[in-house]
Amino acid sequence: MTDDLQRYSKQVLFHGIGEEGQRELMRRRVLVCGCGALGTVLAEGMVRAGVGFVRIVDRDFVELSNLQRQVLFDEQDIADQLPKSVAAGRKLAKINSTIEIDPIVADVSYENVMGLANDVDLILDGTDNFEIRYLLNDVSLETGIPWVYGGCIGSHGQTMTILPGETACLRCLIDAVPEPGSVETCDTAGVLAAIINVIASLQVVDALKILSGQRNLIEPKLTVIDVWDGTFRRMNMEGLRDRSGCPACHAGERVWLRGTLGSQTTILCGRNAVQVSPPSKTRLVFDDLANRLAGIGTINYNKYLFRIALNEGDYELTAFQDGRVIIKGTEDIPTAKTLYAKYIGS
Repeated sequence: MTDDLQRYSKQVLFHGIGEEGQRELMRRRVLVCGCGALGTVLAEGMVRAGVGFVRIVDRDFVELSNLQRQVLFDEQDIADQLPKSVAAGRKLAKINSTIEIDPIVADVSYENVMGLANDVDLILDGTDNFEIRYLLNDVSLETGIPWVYGGCIGSHGQTMTILPGETACLRCLIDAVPEPGSVETCDTAGVLAAIINVIASLQVVDALKILSGQRNLIEPKLTVIDVWDGTFRRMNMEGLRDRSGCPACHAGERVWLRGTLGSQTTILCGRNAVQVSPPSKTRLVFDDLANRLAGIGTINYNKYLFRIALNEGDYELTAFQDGRVIIKGTEDIPTAKTLYAKYIGS
């Protein structure tokens, strides 16, 4: 075995990968969208497996409540006020220095998603909301790039791999974003770390099949698991694409990618916080913001983010260079928008 494969010797010995499959992995490029619970396990799985290029995109920063299930973070990341993608990138570079890691601090939207995905072979879903998943679904159908959907809440989770043009897509399965209050959220059900690791591991396995040149091994099935009840179900999705009349698959509808659907505000699950994004592109200068907001709260900032705990009310604003602000202390969107306009700009 050559020196460049020694790191992956046990994986090479596995009959499903072998030397040829490992070399394929080392040539492949992956986008991990979201670097929270699922995303950290996915990113680590790709880097340890030797996937040559891993782009990690996340809009958020590390908080104490993340450490229960988000495996790439520690208390020092919180003290350093690091964005999740940056903290993850630093950890992963220590795990495997031969991999090219591209950490990006950004909110994935219809405006930037094609640029993030244009040079990758696979998209892995580490997100926590359906809006971005439908956006990824549109990108997959538009570009032909496969993606692996995954989601967890409480003790149960589900995953399905989408091969555009071959298998059912997400809209074949769920035509529209579930109505607010119609499904459980992490606010109502919490989440166990164990289900995160199970679902992400299944996503990683399908990723390795595709990236090693064996997409023929992908089964058109939705896998649903509850680790607390000990239940495991696989539902056959074969033929669903043809039966569904899906507007995305059959009619080429791309409402999420075109920006027809989607919002500028997002309630962050389990955080008592709202993210507000500017209506147009902007670039915040943190030094100027610190001068302007001096005296109205406690300010801390670094080159990645700016944070102010306001003297008035129980609100904390965390701003990113691209103009996004996470407003902690409310889940009321009008209140969040008012605070954004008052302290950041209209």
